[in-house]
Amino acid sequence: MMKKYTLILLICLIWSCGNEKKKEEVNQIEEIKELTAKDILGNKEYLAMSYGGYRNADHSIEPTMDELKEDMLLLHALGIRMIRTYKVHKPQAENVLKVISEIKQEDPNFEMYVMLGAWIDCKNAWTDKEPIHNEESEDNKPQMEKAVALANQYPDIVKVIAVGNEAMVKWAASYYVEPWVILKWVNYLQDLKKEGKLSKDLWVTSSDNFASWGGGGEEYHVEDLNNIIKAVDFLSVHTYPMHDTHYQPDFWLNQEGLEGKTDMEKIEISMLRAKEYAINQTANVKKYMESLGVSKPIHIGETGWASFSSGHYGTTGSKACDEYKEALYYQHMRDWTNEAGMSCFYFEGFDEPWKGGPNTGNSEKHFGLFTVDGKAKFALWDEVDKGTFKGLTRNGNSITKTYDGDKEALMKDVEVPPTPEAWKANQH
Repeated sequence: MMKKYTLILLICLIWSCGNEKKKEEVNQIEEIKELTAKDILGNKEYLAMSYGGYRNADHSIEPTMDELKEDMLLLHALGIRMIRTYKVHKPQAENVLKVISEIKQEDPNFEMYVMLGAWIDCKNAWTDKEPIHNEESEDNKPQMEKAVALANQYPDIVKVIAVGNEAMVKWAASYYVEPWVILKWVNYLQDLKKEGKLSKDLWVTSSDNFASWGGGGEEYHVEDLNNIIKAVDFLSVHTYPMHDTHYQPDFWLNQEGLEGKTDMEKIEISMLRAKEYAINQTANVKKYMESLGVSKPIHIGETGWASFSSGHYGTTGSKACDEYKEALYYQHMRDWTNEAGMSCFYFEGFDEPWKGGPNTGNSEKHFGLFTVDGKAKFALWDEVDKGTFKGLTRNGNSITKTYDGDKEALMKDVEVPPTPEAWKANQH
């Protein structure tokens, strides 16, 4: 009789343990689904990346579903768990959401979340007419409505809506809007949350240059900006030290501390200066925000470093762009933001040939950590060695290293930042 009871007890224990394991697995999956922007942003286990995915010089050629899937799997293998998109009037963003949803159905452990961008323009933007910066484009409303519809259709994926991309910075002369336009649409989204027409956990921001967030000149310090800062859930800030090696080159050309250093030491010191430059720009935004009596999270909506330039940042300019410097900057940005509890939507995962016009040497085409045909740039060589991308492809190609993995060949393209005198001579 004791044997019989022992057997029954054993069966019950096995059944109970099995049930507990199943419950645990279900709970883990539910926990993944229930993560919010508050949980994800600033969590170094959920690295972020800016994503376009356009592979052709002709921007009208959309990435296919298979191509988008290739990219999501590559980014996921790299540890990326949140991407940022830019616009919803083209199919790319909606198709990205479809692809992520399909992969999740195939693999419940696959995680990828999205900061969904809604593009905002002024009246007459991108036309032969004079832009009217204090009036908005009639295309803004359908952008916002589409973003809302996608956020409601994919609430397990879309965790943030960003109103505009560099839409307030005044050097974006062909399309920038006055801050009241951004404020209008931020409030629109926040009101939808209050009315229960959007998830209360969805975060709302605008993604813009550090100066537009108050970290630059006083021309940006207007009441509508102050109200935007009070209305958003966090500030998505852009900082680009690479661009300022030409436009604000003093930090890059400063020779103090470089005396007697080797070329490699000069390059590494210069890249540390670039990191500090980004940190200072972000700190200036924080200082302005706090001057308003506001305390909200700040995350880096964009920063990056091109691997090649035939223009301002190349051999005849600030000598900033090559794969070695790109790799140093990428690591610096990850180290800084991870330590600071900030997300960094690094720009970007993949080169996009449509950017920057017809010149193939335009730096805008070379910000990716991967080339179009699936070569990993120097920043990711170690990941190739570790087998991170084993079995994955891009354009049907296995992931290999640029320069065929020959570091000596790569370093021949790495130049030391010029002295102020040499830089000035090259500008004439």
